[in-house]
Amino acid sequence: MASICLGTCALWSLTLAVLILDLTTFVQPHDLPTSASCPDAGCSGTPADVFSEEDWAKTAEMYEYSSNANPPMSEVPVKVFPPALHQSGPSRVIPFDISKELNVDYPATAPNLLANFVRILEGEQLNTGLELAATSQAFYIIRGKGKSRTRVGEVLWEAGDYFVLPYLGDSAEPVCATGGQCVAHTCAGEESYGGCAIYWVHDEPLLQYLGVRPHGKRRFEPTFYRGADMRAIVANISSLDEDGTVRNRHGILLGNTATPQTKTLTPTLWSLLNSIGPSSNQHAHKHNSVALDFAVVGGKNGSVFTKMGRELDEHGNIVDPIIAEWETGGVFITPPGWWHSHHNLGDQDAWVLPVQDAGVYTHQRTLDIRFAQEEVSRVRSGKSRGATLDPETTKATPNLYSSESRATKAAF
Repeated sequence: MASICLGTCALWSLTLAVLILDLTTFVQPHDLPTSASCPDAGCSGTPADVFSEEDWAKTAEMYEYSSNANPPMSEVPVKVFPPALHQSGPSRVIPFDISKELNVDYPATAPNLLANFVRILEGEQLNTGLELAATSQAFYIIRGKGKSRTRVGEVLWEAGDYFVLPYLGDSAEPVCATGGQCVAHTCAGEESYGGCAIYWVHDEPLLQYLGVRPHGKRRFEPTFYRGADMRAIVANISSLDEDGTVRNRHGILLGNTATPQTKTLTPTLWSLLNSIGPSSNQHAHKHNSVALDFAVVGGKNGSVFTKMGRELDEHGNIVDPIIAEWETGGVFITPPGWWHSHHNLGDQDAWVLPVQDAGVYTHQRTLDIRFAQEEVSRVRSGKSRGATLDPETTKATPNLYSSESRATKAAF
């Protein structure tokens, strides 16, 4: 037990230390002065701002280790946010705020992320903004066509397009005054429900938890992913893996030139456009990141769904699974660390676009994605591995997209 504890404790201690160092490179405390409060000659403070050891000791706490190594915490629940939320009503932002369940005092859908639907009536403008700040914002266009105006330019979009924004700083003139990092969205047309709809996810809860805001250079550039390009690349992917075996996954990771190691959407956000063919199943897997899954194309009468649960049996099946149906235009939460598998009993392709906080986990080398068949094989052989992988067992394939080879519809 001692050797296991040492390995585990060291891993998480290192993870926390690296996370803090990485974030503080680009962030600063949002409730403290940005410049030093003491001159070079030293601080001469008045009695009102000089603290004794007894004052500082009042906030210290100490716990017996073995009884508190895994403290009871509020869990990330399985939740469903139906498409009806964005299909009617006035122009508005619909946040998926489960802060009470998470026991935090700021809006959040997961410890690090807040997801929202944005409904914009045809011919109207709606602004989106933040209470504090975010390092990354992702906007997936559910339906309609229109434009979004930012501090660095305007982008045109249509259903299926996807774009991400970094923290753009405060030097450029704001385009609207709704909170921080305001973006002005206009719906030019939508035929089905009288309004455009956007799936909007950002990492403000992570910054709220740390008590910081972005600072310094722009971490990545505004990036646009055309829906037509994404679908075409997925269609061109072979159904066979490099070794000739049938792929159990058929999709693309959405990367960024600013994340060459992690191959993630942004330094914090991870996203995948995944398809599952008719009458097929995708085997169970799990990862330490939360997944906020958007059903781009679901099924009818519960024919497309995800099974999820905490444990696997000896055959790699999920024990006592919870079922989340893929309803087109809806979102469901897959809790971190839960095994989950995807199933399509229908006769048409289904598509899902998960957004995760896996950019952070991948960078920290703690994403720990595992697939059920491999896990069962290891357990049967009497082996178990840690959270990190032997670099010799990892692999990567080349980038499949080049903007230079495709017509550009819009640019920032």
